[in-house]
Amino acid sequence: MILSSPIKVMGMVLSSMKINDYDKRLVILTKENGKLAAFAKGALKPNSQYVAGSQSFAFGEFVLYGGKDSFNITQMSITEYFSELSEDLEAAYMAMYFCEFMTYITNENSDEKEQLKLLYSALKALVKKNISLNLIRYIFEYKALTNLGVAPQCFECTKCGKETVKSYSSINSGMYCLDCAKSEKIDQVLHDSTIYALQFIASTSSEKVFSFTVNEQVEYELKYITKHEVGKNIEQKFKTLEVMQGLSLMK
Repeated sequence: MILSSPIKVMGMVLSSMKINDYDKRLVILTKENGKLAAFAKGALKPNSQYVAGSQSFAFGEFVLYGGKDSFNITQMSITEYFSELSEDLEAAYMAMYFCEFMTYITNENSDEKEQLKLLYSALKALVKKNISLNLIRYIFEYKALTNLGVAPQCFECTKCGKETVKSYSSINSGMYCLDCAKSEKIDQVLHDSTIYALQFIASTSSEKVFSFTVNEQVEYELKYITKHEVGKNIEQKFKTLEVMQGLSLMK
C-alpha cells in the first residue's frame, strides 16, 4: 500500500525486531487498519524519540507513511507502556504469548478493534493481578475465539436448541443438554459455574470480561475447553508457550 499522505492509527506494538544497527521493524495491531508492519528508523539510537515506543506492549497513536510493502513511522504518542510487566517474569511471558497469539489470528486491512480491545484489557488484567494469570489466559483465549466466530455455542444445545446446556464435546466443539449428551454418549458434564463463565465471557465486553474469579474445578474445566478449542482452531505452535514450559512458568 502506498499512501500519498500520512495516516494516524491507534494501536499496540505486538513485536519489535532489530533490522540493522539503527532501525527496528514493528508489528502493530491497530484499531483502524488491522495488523500492520512499520519501520521505526533510528529507534536503536540512544537519543531517538522512538526508543520507548518501539518496544512490545507500547500502546498509543502512531503516524505512518506508506511505502510499497510496509509503513514508516513518522511520529508516535504512547499513552501506555505496561512497564509493570517487566517486574514479573510470568506475567511478562503471558503478555508476550497474548501478543504472539494476536499476531497469528489478526489480519491486515481488517476490522480488528475488538481484538485490540481484548489485548489491551488482558494486559491491564495482568498488571492488576486481581485474578490468576491462568484464568486471564483462558478468558483471553475463549474471548478471542468468540471474536473470530469459532468458539462453541454456549447458550443452547447444539442438537436440540434447549437453553439448558450441561455438557461439552471436544470432538465436535458442541455444547449439549443432558438428554442430548446421553444420546450422543458425551460424558464431559460441566459445572454450572463453568457454563455461566463461558456465557459471561462470550457476551461481555472486553473492558469488563476480566472481572470474575472461579474455583479450582471451574478453572480446570475452562482450561480443558480452551485447550481443545485453541488446538482445533489455531494451527500454530507458539514459541512463547514453549519457553514458558521450559522455564516451568505454566501449570
